[in-house]
Amino acid sequence: MNSAMRGGIWAVSAAGLLALGACMQASMPEPADGRALFMDYCAACHGSTAVGNGPMAADLGVTPADLTHIAARRGGDFPRAEVLSMIDGYARSSMDGPGMPEFGELLKGDEVPLDTGDGILTPTPRKMVALLEYLESIQRTD
Repeated sequence: MNSAMRGGIWAVSAAGLLALGACMQASMPEPADGRALFMDYCAACHGSTAVGNGPMAADLGVTPADLTHIAARRGGDFPRAEVLSMIDGYARSSMDGPGMPEFGELLKGDEVPLDTGDGILTPTPRKMVALLEYLESIQRTD
């Protein structure tokens, strides 16, 4: 095999590995991934069961939301884009007084394509999608 062929095979092999790596990175987070993040970042206020009774809740002056009834409060639909905006902080940037922290900067990192319900795949930080998947998975109807 001549050096040109070896170089060509090497280039094809390298491209294949890069493509495989990109596919692996694009895998969607699971609710369990989001649960771990929830326990790290959210449970202190929202509680380990996400009902708004975390150990810091009494000291906040505002009762944290019950995150298990987001869809129920909206007629059964889970508002993916709205929830992402709340996590990020975008929807709360003009709120007065203490409130939920903005997590957008903290949760930046690699991105995955996410459809929030409009049929458009939008690059979204993996950690934010993981939290979204977890919150959607714990919705109750009672």
